Amino acid sequence: MISYFERAGAGRFRPTAATGGAWAVDEQHISPMTGLIVHAVEQFAAARGADGMVVARVSMDILGVLKLEEFEIRVETVRPGRTIELVEAVVIARGRPAVRARVWRLAEHDTAAVTGGQGPALPHPETATGWAMSDAWPGEFITTLDVRPIGTVGPGRTTAWVSTPLDLVAGEPVSNLARYLALVDTANGIAIRESPKEWLFPNLDLTIHLHRQPRGPWTGLDTTVVFGARGHGLTSTTLHDLDGPVGRAEQILTVRPAAR
Repeated sequence: MISYFERAGAGRFRPTAATGGAWAVDEQHISPMTGLIVHAVEQFAAARGADGMVVARVSMDILGVLKLEEFEIRVETVRPGRTIELVEAVVIARGRPAVRARVWRLAEHDTAAVTGGQGPALPHPETATGWAMSDAWPGEFITTLDVRPIGTVGPGRTTAWVSTPLDLVAGEPVSNLARYLALVDTANGIAIRESPKEWLFPNLDLTIHLHRQPRGPWTGLDTTVVFGARGHGLTSTTLHDLDGPVGRAEQILTVRPAAR
């Protein structure tokens, strides 16, 4: 089976053509990179022994484009702790930081007695039909996705399930969380407010908050996109798995006309 990445050494990876797009076909889509960063953080934590903590927030700043070339991920602890820990992962490409992510890991406790406020679950993906996003977006990454909208797809407003048959890293076991988060950045692409052929609106960041750990294989995205009047936008998403909401994601956008 084709994968999004192949390991090239300790902390080093090669992207496959399946990561290409969507703003440029010779650049990596940031969505699978999100899952890979979480995978690297989880491996970093596991190497120190089980500690009972899980990823609860991922905050990524996209500092530059990532070509379809080998890169490195460096992980270090910023704030150690037994119940909360802050970890930083930096993606190094062409000798420079391209993505900088900070990840909060939290201890788990039994709070079932006070669970509440999550909102209703989405209809099951089997009730929806597929949507060929490659009609709107170029690049190989989009073609690897099974996208199933729930209800009407409208400008700046879409709810959809997203899944993929591809492995995240060739030949490596990957957690449900890493696979799930590898699809979250597609939110900005499913709720198209204006044609990407006429307007550019790439996200500069991605921040994910989780109130529980999601299970796969589907990533549910209940997404709204807002464009302001001065070149800025915001993509806001309630994240779902098959059991219901699991958290939220936010993406800040830079909005400008496409070159003609």
